[in-house]
Amino acid sequence: MTTETHLIIVDDDDRIRDLLKQYLTRQGHAVTTAPDAASARKLFQRFSFDLAILDIMMPGEDGLSLLKALRADGNQTPVLLLTARGQADDRIEGLRLGADDYLPKPFEPEELALRTSAIIRRSHVPPPPEEIEMSGLVFEPAKGLLNGPSGNIRLTDSELQLLTTLSRHPGEPISRETLASESSNGTERSIDVQVTRLRKKIEPDPKNPIHIQTVRGIGYRLMPD
Repeated sequence: MTTETHLIIVDDDDRIRDLLKQYLTRQGHAVTTAPDAASARKLFQRFSFDLAILDIMMPGEDGLSLLKALRADGNQTPVLLLTARGQADDRIEGLRLGADDYLPKPFEPEELALRTSAIIRRSHVPPPPEEIEMSGLVFEPAKGLLNGPSGNIRLTDSELQLLTTLSRHPGEPISRETLASESSNGTERSIDVQVTRLRKKIEPDPKNPIHIQTVRGIGYRLMPD
């Protein structure tokens, strides 16, 4: 991760702010911190952030109120909430207000770093091409449609998620881990199963695939015509 990613941590606990700033800086992020919502508001006016890490339980204006205000102002910065363990209502409300993820306290810094990277990766996903042609078939990612000479070819939700993810980076290898993280099934083993099924619908010869190719030791890549 490069320092092009700028994070803001909003937490009233000095120890947690300092710990997370040190850890995430070592992970390659630029990190700005704020002890309360009022300070954070001023920073949001001055800077653009790739991710905001907000503690819900803060004196004065809490993290949920700050999140609600950000979204009301049209600020779509991805948000990771830090919540008290067991406070399901806060987590549900945070997701309803537009948070991208949450992490109950206490937590391991490594888990926070992994969740941070996943959110940033999802938010920076480039749009797929409008159309991808494969041996007489045309895939339209924005519409979720795969059409052939005889009309629409039905895809399951998992197959559509897989094909859409591959189509964002045509010709580039994508790891099983990445494909699994963007799939509702969410396991690397299930990705292999979905690839096999998808090949039967796309490939002229599924046993010798030319469009959904295996990249040994990594995962798969999509090769259009």
